[in-house]
Formats: sequence, C-alpha cells, structure tokens
Amino acid sequence: MLTREESRKLLATYIENDNLRHHCEMVATAMEAYARNLGLSESEITNWWTAGLLHDLDWEKFPDEHPNHALENIFPEYELPEAVIEAIRSHAPERTGKKPESVIERYLFACDELCGFMHAVSLMRPNGFQDMQPKSVTKKMKDSRFAGNVSREDIYVGAKLIETELPEHISFLISVFRK
Repeated sequence: MLTREESRKLLATYIENDNLRHHCEMVATAMEAYARNLGLSESEITNWWTAGLLHDLDWEKFPDEHPNHALENIFPEYELPEAVIEAIRSHAPERTGKKPESVIERYLFACDELCGFMHAVSLMRPNGFQDMQPKSVTKKMKDSRFAGNVSREDIYVGAKLIETELPEHISFLISVFRK
C-alpha cells in the first residue's frame, strides 16, 4: 500500500493541472471524512482517502481511456488494495461497465461530481464554504450553464447510492470543507 506521501507523488507524476489536483484532494478529503463518520478502521480510512485521491489519475494525460488506462497500466505497478481499485473502476461505470456496489464504491461515486460542483459554487461566493448552505448548491444545480460539465444526474444518483438526502449530503461536505 502506498503511503499518503507516495500517493501524492504519484498524483503529481500524472496530473500537472492544479485544478484537477485540487479536485482529487477534495474528493480524498470527503472520502476520509465519510469513512471516519462511518466508524471505519484506520486502514479502511486510508483506502477511502487513496481511492479519492487517485480516482482521476489518468484523466489529464489519457482522457479518452479514463479510468481504464490507470487501472490497466498504472495501478498494477503498485500494491493497491482491491477495494481501492474497484472503487476507482466503479466511479465511471459508463466507461468501465462496473456499477458502484460496495460501500466505498458508492461513496466515491457520490463524492466525485458533487465535490467538483461544490468547489465551483465556492469560487462564486465571497466567503467560499464558510457561509455556504445546501440551498446555495441546489439552487446553482438548476442552472445548466453553471459548471455545465458536471453531471447533475450523477449527483442525484450518488446521494441515492449512499441513502442520504441530497441536502444532507451537501451539508456534510460543506462542514468538511469549512475546516
């Protein structure tokens, strides 16, 4: 298993874009927070964080092959737990054919698009996440021109996958990103 430092070095090897790296860090933070909230063991928390950090590892250099390029050509060189591999595989079911089933898989799917969208919302606010409310996020979701590349459908499906109402999911993530 990679240490956090090794995982970040691997990320930096494949992703030069600061925004994409920031997105990966946000998803890792969200995943770690949810794992702690669920009372998982330290090794599981590390797995969740790693899945969040590395889920888009090949997006910048191999966008047409994402995430299959990383799954087939990068990750085999490292001793990543199967749970991490499968979570990354299932975060893009339309590309891999693997739907999110396990708890880590469902949470990665639920956090990915929403973290990206919430970051976009935070950039439009003078205080970022500090005074953000779930209503601020859901209101922006109705504007198809705002962060138009983010799948609203995936955000709704993600909340259902973790059996949480969307405002509650958003509220949890706001509390995570305020820190």
